[in-house]
Amino acid sequence: MDQPMSLEDIEAKHRKEKKELQAQIQGLKKIAKNDKTKKKELTTEVAKLESELELRHKEELAALENAPEDDDTASLEDEDEVPKVKVSKAQKRRDKKEQQEKERAEQIILQEKENRHGPRNIEIQSIMNKLKERKLSIFSISSDGDCLYQAVAHQLLATRSKTVSVEDLRKQVATFMRQNKEDFLPFMSNPNTFEMLTESEFNDYCDEIVNTKVWGGQLEIRALSNSLKCPINVIQASGPECIEQGAEFEGPPLIITYHRHMYKLGEHYNSTQAICESDS
Repeated sequence: MDQPMSLEDIEAKHRKEKKELQAQIQGLKKIAKNDKTKKKELTTEVAKLESELELRHKEELAALENAPEDDDTASLEDEDEVPKVKVSKAQKRRDKKEQQEKERAEQIILQEKENRHGPRNIEIQSIMNKLKERKLSIFSISSDGDCLYQAVAHQLLATRSKTVSVEDLRKQVATFMRQNKEDFLPFMSNPNTFEMLTESEFNDYCDEIVNTKVWGGQLEIRALSNSLKCPINVIQASGPECIEQGAEFEGPPLIITYHRHMYKLGEHYNSTQAICESDS
């Protein structure tokens, strides 16, 4: 009859099995080295193998701890002197670390799925596909309230070699809107009362354009196009593929992109740039 395994025997067996599992994982990693799909599948498989091994080890330790004592041994030794099976602190730390690593791997998998199918990524992919047809790519603009004006400034430099500051663009927009108030006022309303802006509210709105980082929208794009006397095209994922403003003006259009889900704070504008042959 086989002798029951001691705690030392079981811990030695567990160490050996962990080493064997690590060797198996390394072999799987080599197979999936250049295959992104297999790499993602491997992460899930590794977490599963490690979890199964950890569970089996815990069950074996628990079985040893609850195993009935030998009658002869128990009669010769004092009850207080019977050794109790305890998991060492080092083993507990290793178990905790392994559990945290498995949970992290599972979270990464979940996050990758969410990112892949989330509205932000779907929107970006749609815009990128539309730009690719025009041999363009996204040029990222910082999100600080000036994104529309920064995108237009980048386009002016790229398409017309014209340098204009964000401050100057904001002043041009406010001036044009004041000079053409009757063309803008009917489309502007108070966000609280939903009534058309009063004369005073309209002036306050124009002051904010110049003196703050208030976000710009369709009305500001219209004012930019007219004050700069150049067409502006806005590429977006949903709705009309391209919103054209100032088609009556000559010259290449300033092409920017509109994102509804780029940042948690709300809408955002980016600029565009030509795709290099090496990039394509």
